[in-house]
Amino acid sequence: MGTIEDRIKELEEEISKTEYNKATQHHIGRLKARIAFLKEQVEKRKSSKGPGKGYAVKKSGNASVGLVGFPSVGKSTLLNKITDAKSEVGAYNFTTLDIVPGVMEYRSAKIQILDMPGIIRGASRGKGRGKEVISVARNVDLILLILDVFETNLKVLAEELESAGIRLNKKPADINLTKTERGGITINTTVELTKMDVSLAEDILREYGIVNGNLVIREDITEDDLIDFLAGNRVYIRAIALLNKIDLVTDAYMERLKARFDKWDIIPISAEKDMGIEGLKERIYRNLELINIYLKPQGGKADLNEPLVVKKGSTVEMVCNSLHRDFVERFRYARVWGKSAKFEGQQVGLNHILEDGDVLSIVVRH
Repeated sequence: MGTIEDRIKELEEEISKTEYNKATQHHIGRLKARIAFLKEQVEKRKSSKGPGKGYAVKKSGNASVGLVGFPSVGKSTLLNKITDAKSEVGAYNFTTLDIVPGVMEYRSAKIQILDMPGIIRGASRGKGRGKEVISVARNVDLILLILDVFETNLKVLAEELESAGIRLNKKPADINLTKTERGGITINTTVELTKMDVSLAEDILREYGIVNGNLVIREDITEDDLIDFLAGNRVYIRAIALLNKIDLVTDAYMERLKARFDKWDIIPISAEKDMGIEGLKERIYRNLELINIYLKPQGGKADLNEPLVVKKGSTVEMVCNSLHRDFVERFRYARVWGKSAKFEGQQVGLNHILEDGDVLSIVVRH
């Protein structure tokens, strides 16, 4: 009898040999679920043997960004250009052998940028220390996929991250599962399912060993969406694709390249020649969805010089937690001036959602 890895390989080969269509969708969906479940068993077995060798990176600043790309695409040059870091630069593969952090200061935000070793095809399976690199990428807030104008295989780069459970520019499907002791599987949908049928959803649940439970589906999902939900270890991260070294090619060449990336909004830059760098900083900031909040002491003036940088959608409670660990317990009320207030100086509670440019005054019990 072969190993679990051998079984996974057999199933993957079976999928690759099967043409995907309406008639084979059910069969392929079950195979995908079986593969995902077996891969989880492999990872659990490895983790039970203790932590492997990896990169230790402490997150800092208001957000973190990972530079992901093949070797020698200019990641280190870009890091040096947009941050205070000094990463070694060389025109040969694998110059960066460790994670090099830097800080990009932009619009009062301190954004951690991580220069990672280049990954290669097969990185998600461990080639070239790929698993360690990707494990760091799983924990950032934004991924910059960096391509060389002469090496533009964005699909391979994205697939390696996808294979490692990173979902780029996607959101988790709106699904809920309640396991029960008996009664079999019940599936309730609030929308019409056009991408998969209920019987396939039932079979996928069984592949995961779930024979009793109530599954609620609130959007038109695919079998991959359901498998991701059941796996429970997927991460959903925004990503931007950069095309570096544009100074080496003509405008006509660039136009032909852009036509190949129909699903991506490609940002052309030259880290070496400082082309497109300021625009890139703005795009990074915008994609991280950071906002500025100005604090006003009770009875005093707001500090408009040093804003508090927080994530879009932050509540008064989140701000309190970032300022002092016992502010929430001592909280009485807050006043807000700005876009989120119905009127200037509106009194609000902990659940009030703040907007960019708001002035906030927090009143606590002494």
